[in-house]
Amino acid sequence: MKNTSRLFILLFLVVLLSNCSNKSDEYIDPRGTDYAGSESCIQCHQAVYQKAIQSSHYKATAAAIKGNVLGNFNSGDHVFIYDKNTKMVMEERNDSLYQVLYKNGKEVEAHKLEIVFGTKHAQTSVFWRNNNTYELPLSYYTSVHSWATSPGFSAEKPYFDRKVVKDCYACHSSNISSRNIDQNSKDKNFMSMDVEDVINKKTIVYGIDCERCHGPAKEHVNQHLKFPDLKVAKKIVTYKSLTRQQKLDACALCHSGNDGMKMKSRFDFKPGDNLSEYFRSSHSATDTTDFDVHGNQFKLLSQSKCFTKSETMDCISCHNPHENATKNLATYSKICMSCHNTVKHNTATVKTISDNLLQDNCIECHMPKKPSGVISFRLSKATKDSNYMLRTHKIAIYPTKKK
Repeated sequence: MKNTSRLFILLFLVVLLSNCSNKSDEYIDPRGTDYAGSESCIQCHQAVYQKAIQSSHYKATAAAIKGNVLGNFNSGDHVFIYDKNTKMVMEERNDSLYQVLYKNGKEVEAHKLEIVFGTKHAQTSVFWRNNNTYELPLSYYTSVHSWATSPGFSAEKPYFDRKVVKDCYACHSSNISSRNIDQNSKDKNFMSMDVEDVINKKTIVYGIDCERCHGPAKEHVNQHLKFPDLKVAKKIVTYKSLTRQQKLDACALCHSGNDGMKMKSRFDFKPGDNLSEYFRSSHSATDTTDFDVHGNQFKLLSQSKCFTKSETMDCISCHNPHENATKNLATYSKICMSCHNTVKHNTATVKTISDNLLQDNCIECHMPKKPSGVISFRLSKATKDSNYMLRTHKIAIYPTKKK
């Protein structure tokens, strides 16, 4: 009888500890219990969901597993030469991907790619160290189909100390939690000036997911599963319900640069919020500043007559946020021609460009690709930097290129 009682108690403790362990490992959305997760959207929005998960928004950050990482490893173009004694090699080791530094033929450092940022124009990677992420020295650029220096990194000497702090994730992920720790004091009630923001790697919500743009969806999901015949979306933010400024603010949160005074975290922003409560911009709506083409799409658009003379034009007038921008520029030209169907080009333009091209390629002339002044990169063995080219969102008349 005693043995039976002991066995019962032992089994009870095993089950109890097992449940405690499972609860401690259970994933909790850092945004709170009002969020349902993007996977819940597929039940009713399968077509949109399948497009969205292939978009640059959704892939703004991702776990650095093989299917998510661009570039060659172990073959082809996978070696970057710093000097005759120093090189970085992209290597695959035990199903993981690494950037490995060699000096005089000997391995010095090896860092595993753990999170990738971006997928369309370029992709940079970070590794974890002491509860924070650090950018790797090399990135992959799709324009040249090659590895090159990450933005701002030296082509002469590699280093691994550039911290990617929580605020960097605010436009590349849907959330990640962190906490401040004091490096010098063991007293939890005392915080000195020497503090560090540590990131909880288990809480990252990769990419820009459905709820980042539409707000928390748990009530919406429950409502429509309970009443499947409802035809009007309930308990969710739809962009049709937003004002023009609210739509613009939702996009400008991450597409208007990062030079304003931050008053609240971007992670706290929900669609419908006023962006001026989160950032105090140093530029007016009529500013003539030559904004960089990287990350300043909204500010550049705001300088365009097409935008300032319209009462309805917003980002969604030209872009579907659920899918990537098409490479077929004629598609965008049709949008231009819906308002500019009677436009007459000057004599010089007509002489240099055919009628068909004038109809089908408004974008190449009026929104040309321009080099970024804040991002450049250098290829292995190159003697000078290469330009990082992006299409400007300032719609204007630009000088005709001479042939």
